[in-house]
Amino acid sequence: MRVQQPALTDWTKSSYSAVNGDCVEIKAADRSTVSVRDSKNPLNGKLDFAPETWSAFLQDVNRTSPRGV
Repeated sequence: MRVQQPALTDWTKSSYSAVNGDCVEIKAADRSTVSVRDSKNPLNGKLDFAPETWSAFLQDVNRTSPRGV
């Protein structure tokens, strides 16, 4: 999955968030950066990735994770 601009210009919570909403959030800060942060502690910082790195991570997770988990 490629991150589409401007689809994630605001922080977007993972679709796999727990019932209480605790999970990760993602934001495409610009065309060269995908940012990820903890939704429980959004002020504790973020991790920045190149879009290609983030896409490769998502592909690997989708390939190796059992469905329905």
